[in-house]
Amino acid sequence: MPRSKKFRRARLIVIVLVVLLVAGAGYGGYRGVAAVRASFPEVDGSVKVAGLSAPVDVKRDANGIPQLYADTSEDLFRAQGYVQAQDRFWEMDVRRHITAGRLSEMFGDSQVETDSFIRTMGWRQVAQKEFDTQLSPETKKYLQAYADGVNAWLGEHPGGASASLEYTLLGVVNGDYKPEQWTPVDSVAWLKAMAWNLSGNLQEEIDRSLLAQDYSPEKIAELYPEYPYARNGTIVKTGTVSGDAYRPADGPAPTGAATQGATTQGAAATKAMLKDVTDRIDAMPQLLGRQGQGIGSNSWVVSGSHTTTNKPLLANDPHLGPGLPSVWYQMGLHCRTVSATCGFDVSGFTFAGMPGVVIGHNKDIAWGFTNLGADVTDLLLEKVTGPDTYLLDGKETKFELRKETIKVAGGEDRTITVRTTKAGPNGVGAPLISDQSTEQQNVGKYAPNGTSAPDRGTSGYGVALQWTALIPGRTMDAVFELDRAKGWEEFRAAAKDFAVPAQNLIYADAKNIGYQAPGLVPVRAKGDGTYPAAGWDSASEWKGFVPFTAMPYSFNPPSGYIVTANQAVVDPSYKYVLTKDWEYGTRAKEISDQIDAKLKNNGRISPDDMQEMQLDNTSILARTLVPLLLKVQIDDPYVREAQDLLKDWNYHQDADSAAAAFYNGVWRQLLSLSFGQKFPADLRAKDNCLLVRQQADPTKPDSSTQIVTECGTREPGKAQPDGGDRWTEVVRQQLEKPDSSWWTYIDSQHKEQKGLDNLLAEAMKNARQDLTSLLSKDVSTWSWGRLHKLTLREQTMGTDDSSIASGVVHKLLNRGPYRLSGGSAAVDAAGWNAAAGYEVDWIPSMRMVVDMSDLDASRWVNVGGASGHAFHPNYNDQTDLWLKGKLLTWAYSPDAVEKATKNKLTLTTG
Repeated sequence: MPRSKKFRRARLIVIVLVVLLVAGAGYGGYRGVAAVRASFPEVDGSVKVAGLSAPVDVKRDANGIPQLYADTSEDLFRAQGYVQAQDRFWEMDVRRHITAGRLSEMFGDSQVETDSFIRTMGWRQVAQKEFDTQLSPETKKYLQAYADGVNAWLGEHPGGASASLEYTLLGVVNGDYKPEQWTPVDSVAWLKAMAWNLSGNLQEEIDRSLLAQDYSPEKIAELYPEYPYARNGTIVKTGTVSGDAYRPADGPAPTGAATQGATTQGAAATKAMLKDVTDRIDAMPQLLGRQGQGIGSNSWVVSGSHTTTNKPLLANDPHLGPGLPSVWYQMGLHCRTVSATCGFDVSGFTFAGMPGVVIGHNKDIAWGFTNLGADVTDLLLEKVTGPDTYLLDGKETKFELRKETIKVAGGEDRTITVRTTKAGPNGVGAPLISDQSTEQQNVGKYAPNGTSAPDRGTSGYGVALQWTALIPGRTMDAVFELDRAKGWEEFRAAAKDFAVPAQNLIYADAKNIGYQAPGLVPVRAKGDGTYPAAGWDSASEWKGFVPFTAMPYSFNPPSGYIVTANQAVVDPSYKYVLTKDWEYGTRAKEISDQIDAKLKNNGRISPDDMQEMQLDNTSILARTLVPLLLKVQIDDPYVREAQDLLKDWNYHQDADSAAAAFYNGVWRQLLSLSFGQKFPADLRAKDNCLLVRQQADPTKPDSSTQIVTECGTREPGKAQPDGGDRWTEVVRQQLEKPDSSWWTYIDSQHKEQKGLDNLLAEAMKNARQDLTSLLSKDVSTWSWGRLHKLTLREQTMGTDDSSIASGVVHKLLNRGPYRLSGGSAAVDAAGWNAAAGYEVDWIPSMRMVVDMSDLDASRWVNVGGASGHAFHPNYNDQTDLWLKGKLLTWAYSPDAVEKATKNKLTLTTG
C-alpha cells in the first residue's frame, strides 16, 4: 500500500503520545493530565443547550449515573442526547459509522471489506425507510430532539482533545476527520446492529452445510440434537392457536419432540462459498458479542404470592460480549410532572446513541429481555446467470442493482455494486452477500445434490440473505411505548411493535407477572431454516410472518413464576416453527429448580435470593461426567493426582477452585478428541493442525495418498466445538453410547483408539499436561480463575492490525485481566470457547433485580461504568462490584435521587 510507511510512522507517533500521556497521568505531569481531562464532561453548574423550552436538571450519583428531570418529553430527549454525548460520543460516532458502512472514513482501508458487507445488507437504507415510512410522528419528534441535543454538545466539542482522547489518537493518523452532525437515522440504525448480533441460526446453517461435506444427515443430527423438552421444559405451557389467536394453556409439561428435517440441497451447499460468507461474518464488528446462537441471557420474575416483599421481583442479566465502555448506558428519564405533554418516568439501561430506556422500570411496571433465538435469517443459494441476472423458477430474472461508494481515509474511494434478488414478502429483497467485488461473486466448489438443482456452471452459486431486519419496522416506537406503559395491556401493545430483534419479554407490576414473545418471525412455504435453501425456487421464499396475536404469552401462570433463559418457548405442538435451533435449557432448568427448592414447604423468594441465583456457577453436566471420570482407572500417579481433585468437588466453578480448573481442562480435551479431531478445517481454529491423509492428485481418483498437515481456517474465538450449551447436550446423549464412533480418536502417539473410557483417560492425561504448562506442576496452586480470565477491551478502535490502535494504545484503554468464576452453560454465564482456550468471551453484561414493593430498593450493576472516557473515575468503577457479585441500590423516587446526588448540572435554554 502506498501509505503503509506513512502509517507505520504515524503509529510510532501514537505510541509515543500514549507513553507521554501515561507518564503524565502517572507522575503528575500537568500537560498529560490536562490532555486526558480536557474531554471530561461538565457535571456541575449550568450550560446552555439550544432548543430547550425550559431548564433540565441532570443529577448524577457517585457512579456518574445521570437522572434527568424535564417539563416536556422533547426537552427530556434533547437533554438525553446532550448527556449521552458528554459521556459516550466517541462510541456513538464509531457505532453510526459501523451501521452506515463508513468505518473506512475513520480508520482507512483495513475496514473496506467490513463496510462492503454492511453496505450490501443496507442497514442504513432500511433505517432511513423506517424513519420515513414506519415510525409515528411522535417518535420522530423524540428522535429529532435527541439528535438536537447531541448536536448541541457537538457544537461545543467539534473534535480533537476536547471531545475525547480517542479523537486525539485518531487525529494523528487521520487529521482530516471531523464528526458530522447527528441525525435521527443514526439512532434508528443501531437497532440493525442489535438485530444482527441476536439474529438466530445463521452460523448454524453454514456449519451444518460445511459438515455435510464429510458427514451424513444422521451424524450431523447427533451434533444438533433435538431439544430436551421432557427434561428442561419450555418458557410457557404450550397453548393453542385458533385462527391467528394464541390461547395459553395450563396443561402438563410436554414429553415429546418433533423430528428435525433437513434440506438435502442446502446440506451439500458450496463449501468454499459458504466459508467466504463465514469469513465476512467473522470480520463484522462484534459490539454486542458473537453473532447469533450462543448469546444467552437470564431473566425471571416471581409473583408477590411467593416473595418476602409480597410484591413481584424481577431479575435480568443479558449475556453479551465484554468490552469498554460498557455496551449498556444506565440512566433515568423523568418528567417533573407526568402528563399528556410529558409522559415519562423511567429508569434503566439503554444504548449510547439511542433515546429512551430499553430495559428497566417505570412507576407502574418493570420488564426484562432475553434473546428469543427465533430463526429470522435464511441463506438462499442463487444460480447467477450473468452480471445482472439470476435464475428464478426456470427464468432469468433481473437483480435490483445499486452502486455504493466507500470513502477511504488516506486512500482511493472504492465503488461496489450491490445485487439484490426479489425474494421474500413485502417487496423486500435478499442481498447477494457472497459478492466480493464489483465484477464477480465468489464461487463455490460443490453443487447441491438433487436432480432439480441447476448446474453450477462457471459462475457458481451465490448466497443471498433473507433477514427480517431488512424489512422496515416500528421497534423504535415500541421502546417509547414500553417506557410509558401503565399495565399489561399497554405492555403487550408495545411488544406488538417490537419487530427486531425477536426477544423474550418478561413483565411485572404491583400485582401481576407475565411473559410475551414479540418479534417478526417468518413463515416458510418450504423447509425449516436449518440449511440454506434453493433460491432458484420461489417456494423457498418466505410467505409471510407469524401474526403477533398468535405469538406465545403467559399472564399470572399457576406456578407463580416465569423463567426465560433462551430455552424453547413452546413445544412442537405449537402451530408455527419459531426455530429448530433453541438453546438447550440448561440454565433455565437450574434457575427453575432453585426457585422450586426455595418455594418448597411454603418458602418465599427474597431480593437476596434473586441476586444469589444470578451468581450460580454450577456445572450441570459435571454431575453426570465427573462420576464417569472417577471410575476410569488411571495408573500414572502424575495424572491420578489431578483426577483426585474431582473426588470431593461440589461442581461449583469458583475462580479459586483447582477442581473446576481440571474439570474444564478435561472438558476441553474431551471435545477436541471426540469432535475437533474429526471436523473439517473450515470449522477448526487456525492453530488446530492435524495430520490427514489425502490424494496426491485430487483430480485423479486412483492416485496415491499422502499424509499432510491440515490446519483449521477459523478465527479461534469462532471455532467449533465451542463447548457451549449445545455441546453439553451432544455429550450428554453420546455418553449413553460407550461405543459411539465419536469416541474413536487419535492418541498422542498418532494411533487410533476406541471407546469412551479410553477417551476419558486420554482427556485427563492431556488436561494434566495442558494445565501444567499453563499453571504449574503443583496441582495445589491451580485455580479456575487463573485460566478463565476476562479482559475488558476498548472495542471501537479495532485490533492492533486493523486500525489506529497499537498494542500500547490498547493497554492504555483496556482493563484487566480479571479472574472469573462461572462457565458457558452456567447461570453465571462467563462463556469461553473450548476450541480456542479459556479466555472469557461473553458475560452477564449487567445485572438487575427490580423490587416492585420499593423501586428505590431495586438493585443494579453495570460492567465498566457510566463514562466512556478512559481515565474518568466512572470509566471502570463498577467492575470490581460486578466481579464480586454485588449490586448497587439505585434511587428512583425524587427524594431518593436528590439524596444520592453528588453532582448537579442544569441545562438552560439557549
